[in-house]
Amino acid sequence: MDKFFAQIEKVVDRFDELNELLADPEVTADSNKYTKYAKELGEITPIAESYQQYKKNAQEIADDKKLLADKEMADLAKTELASLEPAQDKLAQELKLMMIPKDPNDDKNIIIEIRGAAGGDEANLFAGDLLNMYARYSQSQNWQFEIVDQTPGEAGGFKEVVANISGEKVYSKLKFESGAHRVQRVPITETQGRVHTSTATVGVMPEFEDIDSDDLIDPKDVREDVYRSSGAGGQHINKTSSAVRLVHLPTGIKVEMQEQRSQQQNRAKAWQILRSRVYDHFSQENRELYDQQRRTKIGNGDRSQRIRTYNFPQNRVTDHRINFTLNKLDRVMNGDLEEIIDALIIADQTKQLEEMI
Repeated sequence: MDKFFAQIEKVVDRFDELNELLADPEVTADSNKYTKYAKELGEITPIAESYQQYKKNAQEIADDKKLLADKEMADLAKTELASLEPAQDKLAQELKLMMIPKDPNDDKNIIIEIRGAAGGDEANLFAGDLLNMYARYSQSQNWQFEIVDQTPGEAGGFKEVVANISGEKVYSKLKFESGAHRVQRVPITETQGRVHTSTATVGVMPEFEDIDSDDLIDPKDVREDVYRSSGAGGQHINKTSSAVRLVHLPTGIKVEMQEQRSQQQNRAKAWQILRSRVYDHFSQENRELYDQQRRTKIGNGDRSQRIRTYNFPQNRVTDHRINFTLNKLDRVMNGDLEEIIDALIIADQTKQLEEMI
């Protein structure tokens, strides 16, 4: 705990320093500096105030414990301790949670990519089921859910489907969904009732707007091609060069977009996905270093990592990273993901706290 409180003391020192800086005429005259310092102060103020209350409570608890030896004051001291000590324990836990480093992407919207993997048609069907699951969960969270690209499977579902999910703290809740999702069930094509195992992969990437990607993608490194769309959309799409293909030359990452009605709309969506894919690419490249710096991460975001099994015959879903099982797969597939997501967040926080303390 000494290490933990030493970290809090550094935050409090910075809190005092920022208050002094914001009173400096040179800083108040520089709007950029003032905004930057004010934002930082706003982020750490709850920690500083809670720690001040923690130290105040600690002093009161110490004083009350001294009074226990006083016959006249002992009963009053016991009464105060009965309320102060539980409150102090709760405040200490809250401080621990506040001190966990914030993921800078937590407030971002996401691009989610789902692909049928091992299992042929059944894998594609399961990819479609996962898409529906996330769409229903998004609805329960009052998020906006939009399919931006899709390649349907021959028997249904999707070989690949890409969606944009926007709303409050989307990435913070869905960032642990990246990985291989395994399904065990009897396929509709199975005549003898045998259970088959198939997989679909999920990739969750934070969405980056133009302001975020200035240093990430140089427009000169991106080749753009336009061509006539094919598929759904009627004669209008086939007669105009509305489809857009973007290729990020340094990485070879390619995005093709023809879902929208106009070239301008397809270009905007293609850039949206390209930014997220390039960011994800460099994140994966640096994954080894990242994991060394933060060994506590729940899962590593790698799509090849098997993270969860959906067993339909037993109505069971198991997240293998935290050994968490629910016997209500039917509700999970209907978008009731809150218990799984909460368990993953708590496990991640717990591991980070162990690392801190």
